[in-house]
Amino acid sequence: GAATLESLFLDEGFGSLDEEYLDVVVKALVNLQGTGRMIGIISHLPVLNNYLPARLVVHKTREGSTVEKVKN
Repeated sequence: GAATLESLFLDEGFGSLDEEYLDVVVKALVNLQGTGRMIGIISHLPVLNNYLPARLVVHKTREGSTVEKVKN
């Protein structure tokens, strides 16, 4: 049997997109998520915060890293 792709993680590449193409890409990812798939985006672009309902923010410190869950 064929394996089902249930999750997708994308690491960057969004910084090279202009605002119009970024909107197209994010809408396509949201549509994929609507089919029951989990979509994860790893990025440093603050503009993506406007598109995503929730995110994990990693804070690096001398003692180690902490993770904060933020909902929009």
